[in-house]
Amino acid sequence: MGRSSDSTPTLSRSVRTVRADGTPIYRWEQSPGVPPVRVVPLDPDCDTEHLPPDNRHAHDFWVLAYVERGGGAVGLDGRQVALRDGEVHAVAPGEVVAAESLAELTHARAWSVAFTPDAIPSLASISPLTWTHHPLLALFAADGRRALVPEADRPRWLALLADLAEELRHPDRLGAHDAVTATLTNLLVASARLAPSAPIAPDPLVSRVFDEIERTYATKVTAGDLARSLGYTPGHLTTVIRQRTGRTLLDWLTERRLTEARRLLRETDLPLSVISTRTGLTDPGYLVRRFKARYGTTPDRWRREW
Repeated sequence: MGRSSDSTPTLSRSVRTVRADGTPIYRWEQSPGVPPVRVVPLDPDCDTEHLPPDNRHAHDFWVLAYVERGGGAVGLDGRQVALRDGEVHAVAPGEVVAAESLAELTHARAWSVAFTPDAIPSLASISPLTWTHHPLLALFAADGRRALVPEADRPRWLALLADLAEELRHPDRLGAHDAVTATLTNLLVASARLAPSAPIAPDPLVSRVFDEIERTYATKVTAGDLARSLGYTPGHLTTVIRQRTGRTLLDWLTERRLTEARRLLRETDLPLSVISTRTGLTDPGYLVRRFKARYGTTPDRWRREW
């Protein structure tokens, strides 16, 4: 994403893993007390030193990019996409982004909104395995994953992006989290309304994997068990799922379990020992470790502050 000339927060990223072709997949780094959203203006001054030499990379999170001023082209999952004024692009997890020459983009200006869907309560309360089918994320499931914002609506897009950046600069300000959620929701609604009516056909293998996770996550099933039940070796299925979604098989299994743990923390007063059993997370200690690694806080503190 990069560095802007003002105090807009940068997206802290680290390489989760590297694909077989050498493409790094960057992971979301959650900061305690901060919504899982970042907005960064992309312009000639942005920082690209962290990218590989050919700028080829992927994410395990979601990115909505609005092109304020076009110029040049980027590669999105193997296709060349020209950057045109007023276009919005949805970059799904695992999709490979590449720019053969950053010099081609020196006249372009865009806004990158990176987020995890659980920044929005209506998405946080459902299985992450169904996120791609949610109406708010319609542009991410659309053929081409891009749309043109009508010229009359472009000032509103810029205002929403500026508002989102401003709220994220002051996460401790009264109502900041609610404002971030509302503004991000408005952006996703606006992008979804521009999405073509015909979505991309779901990946059959990913659908099978997600169905199996949904069926078994509450048990002590492992990623290896899931792979073997579907007729694959664990290493092969993990590699394929990572390439197609930006996350490994274990990542998705853990994400589903933690989503259920958050629901139980929010809606019940069950102790951690019961929650860990009901989510397949083995024991309270393991639940605490996984929860803190994912959300930057403990389950007990998250429950108190919800």
